[in-house]
Amino acid sequence: MTTNPQPRHQAIIDATEAYVKKELEGAEGGHDWWHIYRVWQQAMQIALQEEVNPLVVELGALLHDIADSKFHGGDEELGPAKAAAFLQSQGAGEDVIEAVTQIIRHISFKGGNEARAYWSAELAVVQDADRLDALGAVGIARAFNYGGFRNRPLYDPAIAPDMHMSKEAYKSSAAPTINHFYEKLLLLKDRMNTSTGKALAASRHAFMEQYLEQFYSEWNGQAK
Repeated sequence: MTTNPQPRHQAIIDATEAYVKKELEGAEGGHDWWHIYRVWQQAMQIALQEEVNPLVVELGALLHDIADSKFHGGDEELGPAKAAAFLQSQGAGEDVIEAVTQIIRHISFKGGNEARAYWSAELAVVQDADRLDALGAVGIARAFNYGGFRNRPLYDPAIAPDMHMSKEAYKSSAAPTINHFYEKLLLLKDRMNTSTGKALAASRHAFMEQYLEQFYSEWNGQAK
């Protein structure tokens, strides 16, 4: 179970919140400050049921997308580097910095064939919170927002989802947004780490399935 943060820890959290808000000003709508906020709040709720370091959970959630590689030429080390430099400037301990940078480095979904390379209880919590934000009503909105940002088609019946993409293929995919539901979003329910995350994911997953049923009906001119 988590406890109330120590005053020094709260000062670091407050400074991190301000830093992230500034860094992500003007970011794509699915990966902006409000995405961070939702993941942060959800992570704290999940952490109440887990044996974790609450400071690492909060900082990991706040900094997990500080430099998302898909917006920075595929550079997967920029985010950990920026987070480490900032946390060092705030006097965070090296153990905390290491734990947070490992969360940033390993949180992302990297395609259906990617094996787990690192695990911690704190990563499990933050990853569940991040994945929950890719599900349900918000997840649907984020998917289409990003698809529009990349000028991807909504749907093309001639382009089937690729369920066996490598990490490289997943990162470079320009497939229609609906394909992303099958290539990532609908896979997340069975990849949740915590019991709380699994329960929340189940209801959001069901909502997405209902949405897809309605989408196809409307696409084919059959919806009531």
